[in-house]
Amino acid sequence: MKKLAKVLLVIILVALVIGGSSCIVITNENQYSLVREFGKIDHVVGNAGISFKIPFIQTVDTLPKQVLIYDLSPSDVITSDKKTMICDSYILWKITDPIKFAQTLNCSITNAESRLDAIVYNATKNVISSTKQDDVISGRNGVLSQAVLNNIGSSLDQYGIQILSFETKKLDLPSDNKAAVYERMISERDNIAATYTAEGSSEAQKIRNTTDMEITVMLSEAEKEAEILVAEGEAEYMKILAEAYNDESKQEFYSFVRSLDALEISMQGGNKTVMLSPDSPIAQIFYGN
Repeated sequence: MKKLAKVLLVIILVALVIGGSSCIVITNENQYSLVREFGKIDHVVGNAGISFKIPFIQTVDTLPKQVLIYDLSPSDVITSDKKTMICDSYILWKITDPIKFAQTLNCSITNAESRLDAIVYNATKNVISSTKQDDVISGRNGVLSQAVLNNIGSSLDQYGIQILSFETKKLDLPSDNKAAVYERMISERDNIAATYTAEGSSEAQKIRNTTDMEITVMLSEAEKEAEILVAEGEAEYMKILAEAYNDESKQEFYSFVRSLDALEISMQGGNKTVMLSPDSPIAQIFYGN
């Protein structure tokens, strides 16, 4: 009897352990726990920690809560000007409504990626097919990505999915027409550069002409003012001389000085001979008259 009681006790303890473990739901930080009752979702545990369920009646499915990445296969797309391009892209996405996700995609990440592939590809094709090739190439700074996200809009809400980012790893031309397109783009850029250079040179010439005209006017005005000042100075100088030599004795001295100045100017240079008449003011100086 004692042995039977021990066996029963062990069986009861094992059943309690199994039953207790089947009651516990452990939810990690990066996941949702979907508690089902007879296959139907009863509630969702979104916070990390330990919760409980009814053993043998309720079951648990888990879904990722973190941001996921999906790499789309490279695909050919055609621009509005009928040019073929190869688009290689990826998306960042996450599950925002685990109940909708479970109901529409059966808790399958593979099913979700299949829907994402089709929807993102169609949005990319729609955007690029309405855009010229040059604008597609220049739109790789974020304009193209935003246009694709706008085209997707809220179409993924029905699956409980949100796309956080669409990025192009490579947006290239087929190898057979890549060289021709690059040459055409270089030629167009050269034409634009030549136009800018010509406009800049024309504007620079206008500025130089205006500046030269202003300088000419300023120099003319300055020369005019200088001539006026020189004339006024000479007039003042003559006035001072006239006042200084106003009497006869000063006039004679002035004549004497001017005669010496004239003689000095005449004798500048080598081998100079001055011939003077006896009644010349300079000759009178040497005669002592």
